[in-house]
Amino acid sequence: MRLSLALEIGSLMQEKIEFPRIDAALIERATRVIEMARQCACTIVTAESCTGGLLAAVLAEAPGAAKQLQGGFVTYTKDQKTIALGVPRAVLARETAVSEGIARSMAEGALARSIADLSAAITGVAGPEPDEDGNPVGLVHFAAARRGGPTLHQERRFGDIGRGELLYQAVMTALDLLERNAAARVRAAE
Repeated sequence: MRLSLALEIGSLMQEKIEFPRIDAALIERATRVIEMARQCACTIVTAESCTGGLLAAVLAEAPGAAKQLQGGFVTYTKDQKTIALGVPRAVLARETAVSEGIARSMAEGALARSIADLSAAITGVAGPEPDEDGNPVGLVHFAAARRGGPTLHQERRFGDIGRGELLYQAVMTALDLLERNAAARVRAAE
C-alpha cells in the first residue's frame, strides 16, 4: 500500500503543476484598490472558490491592507458556500456553483457575515477538468457588492489557458470590480 502511494505521488510530481504568481503588477493593482477603499473609508471582505484565497492574499500584500482588509471566506464546495455564506441550496441546484446567481449570493453573503463595506466574490472552473456540473474549464463568474449599492457581476470565459494564468487573470478581474465599487462609493459621498 505504501509503495503504490509513493508511486502515485511520484507520478503526480512529474506532471506540470502550475502555480499562480503574485508579482509586482498584481500588488500594484491591489495597492490601488486598497487606496481607493481608504478614500471611501471602506473595508473589504472576499468570498472565493476557485482562487482558494488568492485574492485575499494579494490584497494583504498591498501597503495599508491592515486597515482596509477585513478578511475572506474560502468556500470551495457547494456545502461550504451555503454554510459560510448563506448561498441558497435552491439557487445552487438551479444554476450550478459557477453562475451569476451564485457569485452574487457569495458577494452579498460575505457582506452580511462581516462588518466590511465592500466584497468581491469569485466562483469558477480552474481545471484541469470541467466541474461536476459540466461547466467548462475557464468559466468564471465574479461579483462585487457594496453596502447601500448594487451588486456588480461579470462573466469571463478564459478558456483552458492553464491553471496558474487563469487564477492570475481571475484575481485581476476581481480587483477591477472591487475598484469600480469603491470608486462608486467615493462618488456617492461627494
